[in-house]
Amino acid sequence: MAQNEKLAELSRLGVAVWLDDLSRDRIRSGNLQSLVDEYSVVGVTTNPTIFAAAISGSESYDDQLHAQAVRAVSVEEALRTITASDVRDACDLLAPVAQRTGRDGRVSLEVAPGLAHDTDATAAEAAHLWWLVDRPNLFIKIPATEAGLPAITSTIARGISVNVTLIFSPDRYRAVMDAYLAGLEQRLAENPQASLDGIESVASFFVSRVDTEIDKRLEKAGADESLKGKAGIANAQLAYQAYEEMLATDRWRALAEKGAAPQRPLWASTGVKNPAYPDTMYISELIAPDTVNTMPEKTLMAYADHGAPGTPVQKSYDEAASVMKAVADAGVDLDDVFRVLEEEGVQKFVDSWDELTASVKSELEDKK
Repeated sequence: MAQNEKLAELSRLGVAVWLDDLSRDRIRSGNLQSLVDEYSVVGVTTNPTIFAAAISGSESYDDQLHAQAVRAVSVEEALRTITASDVRDACDLLAPVAQRTGRDGRVSLEVAPGLAHDTDATAAEAAHLWWLVDRPNLFIKIPATEAGLPAITSTIARGISVNVTLIFSPDRYRAVMDAYLAGLEQRLAENPQASLDGIESVASFFVSRVDTEIDKRLEKAGADESLKGKAGIANAQLAYQAYEEMLATDRWRALAEKGAAPQRPLWASTGVKNPAYPDTMYISELIAPDTVNTMPEKTLMAYADHGAPGTPVQKSYDEAASVMKAVADAGVDLDDVFRVLEEEGVQKFVDSWDELTASVKSELEDKK
């Protein structure tokens, strides 16, 4: 079956195309398989918002919900069983991709967002979800909060692959890279013969939400209109510069010699929030080797229809630094922007998790 050439070209340029969505209907209908076959999709990301939308109003979950109801399981157990089932099936569907590429074919499942500020509970749930899904091409999503960082280290040390989510600033991204490297080092320190083979990680750097928050502040400050819609991409470009700097360190080289895989940058929140902006801008302007771009289906199809590569990220560092300086000079407190975005990001997932829990609870009661 013919591949869409625009997305195939994106893959050749080093960008792994992932879908930011999952549902049982998508798996059973063959839609996900068609996206793999025709649109170069080699991975899937999920979050509580995605599962809330998937389960709400779909009949595909009725039989499983009925079985859970008659067994009188808890809402929490039912919720985890349902989401793990979808992720396991998606992992199986993408297993040939994982075998072919060695690093893609991955599906992400997030720890409960209410644990974002509890290191030990996050690490414990990461281990439980890894056991529950029981697939080598799984990623456990852990937020890049201050409490999440040591949980990332301990989870990697256990040999569990991690998708670090909710990264908004280059400084926090550097801390995430450090946490990943520390996890690999801890694994080897505990057992010098331990294998690093198969341990993968991505660092999900959010893009469009940065523009939404900064544009609002630029508007309030009466700043030059030309600055709007520039910070999200510039911020991500500087994150990739930090990634390249990490790859040049002796610390990384020592781990690479022992078989470690680099923690790839993943561009998240790539659907355009402002309709005035080009709908493919967060793909076209973030093309670089060894990256992942996880896209909502609408954005994926937009790029498949009319996307085109922009300036390579590595040639954008000076301009990106100038954009972020201009934003700061206009009166935008970037540290506060990143703090607010992290807090809002955690809360949005908590709200979605609560909505998902309430929906499953209601379905269980109806199916009794």
